[in-house]
Parts: sequence; C-alpha cells; structure tokens
Amino acid sequence: MNKIHILPEKVASQIAAGEVVDRPASVVRELIDNSIDASADRIFVRIEMGGKGLIKVNDNGVGMSRDDILLCVERYATSKIETASDLFSVKSFGFRGEALPSIASVSRTEIVSRPKDQLAGHRLKIAGGRLISIEETGAPAGTIIEVRNLFYNIPARRKFLRAVRTETDHIIDVFSRVALPFPGIAFKLEDAGKTIMNLPASAQHIQRLYSLMGRKVAGAMIEVQEGNHDLGISAYLAPPDLSRTRGDRLFFYINGRNIRDRLVTKAVLDGYGQRLMKGQYPQAVIFIETDPSKVDVNIHPTKQEVRFHNSRDVFQSIVSTVGKALGHNFHPYIGPKPQQEERSFQKEALSISEPVWKYYQTEQSPVAPFEVVEREQSLIRETPQVIGQLGNTYILCQVRDGLLMVDQHAAHERIVYENLKKGANNSRIEAQTLLMPFRLELSTKEQRIVLEKRDQLNRFGLELDHFGGNTFLLRSVPAILKNVQWDAFLSELITALEDDKLDDEIVLDKALTVMACHGAIRAGHPMTHEEISHLLSELEEMEIPTNCPHGRPIFKHFTYYEIEKMFKRIV
Repeated sequence: MNKIHILPEKVASQIAAGEVVDRPASVVRELIDNSIDASADRIFVRIEMGGKGLIKVNDNGVGMSRDDILLCVERYATSKIETASDLFSVKSFGFRGEALPSIASVSRTEIVSRPKDQLAGHRLKIAGGRLISIEETGAPAGTIIEVRNLFYNIPARRKFLRAVRTETDHIIDVFSRVALPFPGIAFKLEDAGKTIMNLPASAQHIQRLYSLMGRKVAGAMIEVQEGNHDLGISAYLAPPDLSRTRGDRLFFYINGRNIRDRLVTKAVLDGYGQRLMKGQYPQAVIFIETDPSKVDVNIHPTKQEVRFHNSRDVFQSIVSTVGKALGHNFHPYIGPKPQQEERSFQKEALSISEPVWKYYQTEQSPVAPFEVVEREQSLIRETPQVIGQLGNTYILCQVRDGLLMVDQHAAHERIVYENLKKGANNSRIEAQTLLMPFRLELSTKEQRIVLEKRDQLNRFGLELDHFGGNTFLLRSVPAILKNVQWDAFLSELITALEDDKLDDEIVLDKALTVMACHGAIRAGHPMTHEEISHLLSELEEMEIPTNCPHGRPIFKHFTYYEIEKMFKRIV
C-alpha cells in the first residue's frame, strides 16, 4: 500500500488558511485590503467578541457581479494578476487569490455585493468552504462581507485565540496601520455597536497622525522628504524624547503597503543613532515609494514581508533621511519666532490677573549665517545667556523663548566622545605619558583580553606594560581624559572590548563611549562662568548636540508659556 497520498481539498484549504488567517486581525487586514483595491472611499468595520463572533466589512467600492462572487471564494481566483510576470509589477494589495477562500474555509461567511451599474446585487452564503446558497437581493453599491464564528470547524485553532480584549487590541493595531497611508479614505471601526475609531477623510497625512498617535506626538513630528528617480522616502519623525520601550509606534510602508521589515527598522534606529537610549524605540512613520519591480512582496501569504532589489540603497537612504532631518530640527538653541509665541500669550491674556508680560522684543532679528528652515518657517539658532549652576550639576540658561537646563556631564560627555572619535578616525588618539605609571591588578580574564587587544588599546592612547602575573603598568593615557579613576575605567573598557563577534565599528563606538563617560566632568563639579560658556560653545559645534553617547538627553527646554501655565498665570 502507498504511504503517500493526496490530501482532500477541504483539508488542504484549512492548512492553507492557517498561513493567511492566524487570528481575527488577519481577516480584518485582508478584507480592508480588498476594499482599498476596489477603489472604496468609505470603509466601515464592525466586530463582536474580538472578531471571534463577527467581523463585518462594508465598503462602497466597485462591487462584484454574480459570477465574480462565486469565483472570489475559489482558491487562486483573482482579478489582480494574470501571468507570472505580473508578480513583478504588483500594485494592488491583494493578488494571490487566497484570502477569501481561506477565510470562507474556516468560518461562516456571507458576501453581499452590487456593482454600481446594476440595479440588484447578490448574496452568497458559504460555511466551512461549502457553498450554501446564492440569491439575488437588494443592496447598496459596493460589498459587504460578514465573517461569523471564526475557526468554528477547527476547535484546536479557536482554542489558541487570546482573550477578547487582546484580539480587539490586535484588530485596532491592524486597522490603524492599514488606514494611515490613505487619508483620502474614511474609515470607521465599531465594537458591538460602540465606535472605537472614526477617521474621516482628509487631504493630508498629518490629520490622520493626530487621530492615531495623539496631538502631542503628531504635533511634535517633523516631516521630511527625500528621493531620486528610483526611490522616494517620506518620513514623519517624533523627537527622541518621545521614545518608547516598545517598537509598536514604528510604521513602515512600501508603495502604501504596511510591512514589518528588519532592514527598515535598523535603518530608522541607525538614523536616530545616539539620540536614543539603549532599549528605546522612536515613534516614526516611513513611506517608501519605488518601482514595484524593485521589490518582491510575494514572500509570504500575509504579504507583510518584502525583499528589496537594492536593499543597500534603501537602507542608506533611510539612514541619511532620518539623520539629516533630526540634525536640522532638534537643536537645543532653536526656538519659535517671537511673533508666534507672542500670539499664544495674547490668546490667554484674559485668563490672568495682570497684563501679559513681553519676555522678548518682537522686532525682526537679523538672519544668522546658520539659519535653518523647518516647515517653511525660519528658525534662528541663538547663543544662550548663562544664568548659573543648579546643584553644581545642571547649567541654567535663558534663551529667546524660555529656560534651558543643560546636564553638564552629558554635555561634556558628548564633546569628549566626538573629539575622541575624530582622533580615532585619524588613526590615533593623542596620548599623554604619565610621570608615575599607574599599577593595575587585573583578573585572569581581563589579562587575556588586554594581551589580545594591546594594539587596539594603543590606538586609543592607552599604553599598558605587562609587569608579570596579572599586574600591568599604565604608562600613557588619552590627553583629553582628566581626573579619571583608571582602574574602574579600564575594567569597563576591557569589558567593552571583550566580544570578538561584534563589528569593528561597534567595538570602537562602545570603547569611545566608555572613555567619554569616564573623561567627562561629573555631577557636583562646580564650574566658572567662563567654563560654562566654553562648554556650551563647544557643544554647539557637535554633530549631535542633543544627546550623550548613551542616548540620554543633554538639555531640557521650558518655554515661557509652560512656565506661565505652571504658575497659573495662564489658566
């Protein structure tokens, strides 16, 4: 007897459905994609029991005829492609002809549809992949699909679905991601008759960002566009100080299709670079536009995994776009034009008990040579007026529109780091010989690392002589480092050099970060007015003046408006 046999069509359909439909949110995504492909400008979604009881998607798209309704629930039936070569120029969101048959094979599904040019529509009922009925019916133009009792015929799969609240959260996330790149389409999501999200159509992405990400985040985002004839990138980037411990607010799109891609994620994180602390993720939206032939979306049935033909170019373009945008817009000495801030005080003038105080002159300031432009508004970079120190740790400065607090250790750490990096890029960091060598007792493990990495340590300006056993003599140190506890410093540095699997650039960066941290002035260190001014002057010349090498913020800016609100002068 043969051991190999062909599976029944019903079993094969249920196996295929497991790849396309893993939870209710997958059904919502597939059905909305079909509605967008059908040129709908209104899409209404209703769910019950987290999608396990009901998923209903109603659109006003082109609709389907009787024959098309019957064909749409057949495997590999699609209107999007005809030949294999069409896979390399896919512009629609659906094209595999698997979604509706997969959904219909694991649920009780009803489809009602009417083309705009016909008077009557048709209703199809199908359960577990078996056709129940098809009949003529009255219906609005477009398509209504109801999916009930998902996985009713696969109890094992239904058992693994999460709680109603969890499945609802997944649906909300999918709904948000699909709706974001289409501001011209009105979307609505209801849960058992209660409106969860209502996104009216608008002309700009920013309005949808306000609805999906909140006014605070969307209002702080900067928009940037870069591109050439092969690749276009549009990005909305939130400030680093609005970062999160999860990457759930990273939205990536390729030709309008929502994707989850490690390459793009790494590119965005590299673009933010040292503006983020370890373990933090920014809030950002990246739209990539490219020729469909340059990207393969036929990697997985869910169509969320892609392969770029020119992945290196895409990676570098995203890193460059994000890095330049952040470098131009989030600078500690940039504030809004006086006229803008003055209007906000005039608006609240009636809420306070005394006339509005003008904190600065309103005359047009002279244009500085380092003027930057953001959102077609001229912003002038200014030199802060030093007030003094707070607790010998924070530098207080008066700027055009309020108060600037600077963490002196983080600021000096950034300066030391970038100076060390310049020296390392020039092949060697300037060293200073110690009059009296510093004696170090290392562990056996540290001894082995030092002997292996001696050339690399010499490049950093550190000369260590083996004195026998686990004893070493430190004879020279980087000239830029002052008042350092050499034993603690070297112990941390050796740990940073330990991993041989890391890229040389990563190891170098880790080592320079350790050196900068130990070489920077500490909290509690008193500074003169001249030292503070010199520190701020050097900081302004740095490549990333906003964050220390660990990603901690260097400054905190309080506007006069925020201070007025704090003291209830504005209610």
